[in-house]
Amino acid sequence: MESTTQLVVLGAGPGGYTAAFRAADLGLRVTLVEREPSLGGVCLNVGCIPSKALLHAAKVIADARDMAAHGIDFGQPVIDLAALRGWKEKVIGQLTGGLKNLAKQRKIDVVTGEGRFVDAHTLSITGADGKPTHLHFEQAIVAAGSQPVRLPGLPYDDPRIIDSTGALALTDIPPRLLVVGGGIIGLEMATVYAELGSSVTVVELADGLIPGADRDLVKPLEKRLKTRLAGIHLQTKLSRVTPEKEALLVSFERANGPADARFDRVLVAVGRQPNGALLNADKAGIAIDARGYIRVDRQMRTSQPHIFAIGDIVGNPMLAHKATHEGKVAAEAAAGHNVAFDARVIPSVAYTDPEIAWVGLTETEAAARGIAIEKAVFPWAASGRALSLGRPEGLTKLLFDPTDKRIVGAGIVGPAAGDLIAEAGLAIEMSCDAEDLGLTIHPHPTLSETLGLAAEMFSGTITDLYVPRKKG
Repeated sequence: MESTTQLVVLGAGPGGYTAAFRAADLGLRVTLVEREPSLGGVCLNVGCIPSKALLHAAKVIADARDMAAHGIDFGQPVIDLAALRGWKEKVIGQLTGGLKNLAKQRKIDVVTGEGRFVDAHTLSITGADGKPTHLHFEQAIVAAGSQPVRLPGLPYDDPRIIDSTGALALTDIPPRLLVVGGGIIGLEMATVYAELGSSVTVVELADGLIPGADRDLVKPLEKRLKTRLAGIHLQTKLSRVTPEKEALLVSFERANGPADARFDRVLVAVGRQPNGALLNADKAGIAIDARGYIRVDRQMRTSQPHIFAIGDIVGNPMLAHKATHEGKVAAEAAAGHNVAFDARVIPSVAYTDPEIAWVGLTETEAAARGIAIEKAVFPWAASGRALSLGRPEGLTKLLFDPTDKRIVGAGIVGPAAGDLIAEAGLAIEMSCDAEDLGLTIHPHPTLSETLGLAAEMFSGTITDLYVPRKKG
């Protein structure tokens, strides 16, 4: 069977469905190809959304426990795993159902199957019946995403070795869980399972958790995790996993490191890799680098001008909000609009407890690149709102260009940091200086005012703290 379309979008994750919807709104006849039965991709079905639902559940448990020190003791939580899993699935179902309706309203042709290029204007789509069909297209947007990195040599045929998808399935609460990888995904899952009752150990090859973040932002999280986890082992490599009947025997490589130990589950969360190599892109004349990334220009065009690519498959950061903006650019360019992807900054968030968020230039990056910066830090120990929440360990940090005093970066650690960082991102996009932020009246008492107070720290106008005057 063969069919034709003006625009095919390969992959229905946040970038893919956004691109398809925008293109349809601009009058193009769109076909959306997705290998899974539901729209939404990894993020909505087995990533961002279910993980945030479980992280919310974990935070409720943690908040209830912490209130015991302030006179309210709820006792030990009773966890109904089936009900918790059902609630998570309901959240996913509401969102996937909404996407299905949005596609239907826009008269988008949704095709379920695995898509691969036959040539520069043809896709072969293999459905559940194993029979391929051909789709001829005028233009295409590749939004095929990424998949978890697999460490070599592990016995992956053992179901007790899982990735993030397996962790989010929430089939049980393993008594002993090893998380391999101290990045965002690994620590989010460690947070969830530790609060649900697992004894969680984290091993990380680098010399610090969340290697991409500044150390002062990670420090409060690491301090809190040390009170909740069984162990955190840095500069430690997983060397061998030996399946036994009752457990997985794990060996590590590190001088004076952890001894061999047994775990009921091993979660491998060491990053993700693009799916570029799985698409037969060479048959379409699309250039792909050695790591599987598709090269694109500022309009998201590949080496074939009528084929675009967006999201994880075009490079880091592998974030849903980056993909959605790229998707709109690709759709508008396909519709003939003169557009380009020109975001100055893209925020990153670890939805741990406390949350860590950063946007723009980091201190670590500035030091590595030899970029001069000036910074101001407002400690949440001086925030009435943070104290009333019982969470004074956070901080808000702003980085400035020393020549024009404009904000170039920001970092926040503490509850709701992921929500708070948006103001800093907008400030960078708008080329705000310290006074723009400091003279903006923030509501009090809130966590959001810590951004204004950090700007006041930089300007020397703060009254909430005493900062000695600079001489000269």
